[in-house]
Amino acid sequence: MPITKSAEKALRQSIRRRARNTLKKDAFRTAIKNVRGLAAEKKKKEIEAAISAAYKALDKAAKTNVISKNTAARKKSRLVKFVARTLTATQ
Repeated sequence: MPITKSAEKALRQSIRRRARNTLKKDAFRTAIKNVRGLAAEKKKKEIEAAISAAYKALDKAAKTNVISKNTAARKKSRLVKFVARTLTATQ
């Protein structure tokens, strides 16, 4: 437990930040899973909207330093690569 007043405030801040970061992290993970699921089902029309949502969630997480910008770029790149591979695999 914190002893000083400043340590108490720091604890409150870190709890709030952790909750906020967890929400953003869950949002982009869910968005990525959604895109991968749609790609497995080969639903081309829904994939475009889902990729856009995933990009938005990743960019928001990167903007607020939940993940680094390079991590966001890597995840976006691998996601699109996966979708392209999945859609062209059985044609």
